[in-house]
Amino acid sequence: MVTRGYRTPSMIDRYARPETARIFSDEEKYAIWLEIETLAAEKMAALGQVPESVPKALRTKGRFDAGRIAEIEAEVKHDVIAFLTNLGESLGPEARYVHQGLTSSDILDTTFAVQLTRTADLLSAALDRLLAALADKARAHAETVCMGRSHGVHAEPTTFGVKLAGHHAAFARAKSRLAAAKKEVGTCALSGAVGTYATVDPEVEQYVAGKLGLVPETVSTQVVPRDRHAAFFATLAVIAGSVETLATEIRHLQRTEVREVEEPFTPGQKGSSAMPHKRNPILTENLTGLARIVRAAALPALENIALWHERDISHSSVERTVLPDACIALDFALHRLAGVLENLQVYPDAMKANLNRQGGLHFSQRVMLALTQKGASREEAYRLVQVQAMKVWEDRAGGGTLTLLDALSADPGIMKYLPQGDLVGLFDVGAYTRHCPMIVERALGGA
Repeated sequence: MVTRGYRTPSMIDRYARPETARIFSDEEKYAIWLEIETLAAEKMAALGQVPESVPKALRTKGRFDAGRIAEIEAEVKHDVIAFLTNLGESLGPEARYVHQGLTSSDILDTTFAVQLTRTADLLSAALDRLLAALADKARAHAETVCMGRSHGVHAEPTTFGVKLAGHHAAFARAKSRLAAAKKEVGTCALSGAVGTYATVDPEVEQYVAGKLGLVPETVSTQVVPRDRHAAFFATLAVIAGSVETLATEIRHLQRTEVREVEEPFTPGQKGSSAMPHKRNPILTENLTGLARIVRAAALPALENIALWHERDISHSSVERTVLPDACIALDFALHRLAGVLENLQVYPDAMKANLNRQGGLHFSQRVMLALTQKGASREEAYRLVQVQAMKVWEDRAGGGTLTLLDALSADPGIMKYLPQGDLVGLFDVGAYTRHCPMIVERALGGA
């Protein structure tokens, strides 16, 4: 259902957790509007600008009905006026003092700040859950050896714990950025028609801001500057990029030819309507798609920065549709990704088998460096190792069993520099992983 206010679209229906759905619902929006009007009236009454009965009436009799507001809005074509008209129906004579000196943007932008800061708190909690899941798995697999890949091709060994620790570090940075983004959008404006406080005392804005956990905007014209919101949604886009990075890693590692990890597959779950054997990475594929939704909000948020003079409403249609979807999608994605990590199936034996598939080619750099230490030039060392490595590469591609150690041992050019015992000693996987536990703990905030 789409209304003139923040919408309740399919994104909310399908992906919103109750907490995020509530933040962007019409009912919660109107409740925030009522609270802003009530707080403003409280301060105005304290300043002697409206009768003390006004905030009391708002607290005791102030009511709104979303259906009735929609009816009024259909006629007046203005959401805030429709709300105030409906509110007045329950207030009586005090209604004439409500919204004194305020403009619609004062209510809308302050409400948006409340919604986004509340969303930031939910996203921060979701990041905490994800970070905890990553930390548990990273520590458990700090020494689980697996193949590191560059360009999708076997490179040198690492550990699965180091892989996850890298993602943990990324999401730790995300949490810091989110805290800064929350502060960025945590500003309100109750400054009147063009932001000059000509019809509303600055003390009213200060009072409302304090009660809502916000700070007054430095210069609000008639709206809060949209560079703040652009920074917030750019931050969400970066977090979504980190979500997709980890989701893509899991999807690759679940491929049949790799199968080092597998996302959870619950009892009774079906993988394919045609093939009963399928166990597809649907959760992480879904996360890849949701990341696109979140990133898609960043560009229109950036384009919202440039408004005409003191304000226009070209930003409004964007914020009522795309931006709530981005918040909802990211909140859902973070919790889904945490669930995947909490229940991730890890297959160390498959990791070991994949490590050995290429006959020890991953030791090539150690051999090359050893040759330079024994007197070979780097160019000669590289050539000597590469010639034998390519023989192993091609042999293995054809189903052969040649190993790099065997190929190097048969090369007089290699043996001229490296005795057999020294050569064999280079084929030690522990040389690649001895610092991995330290890396994991450093990433997780340990020693």
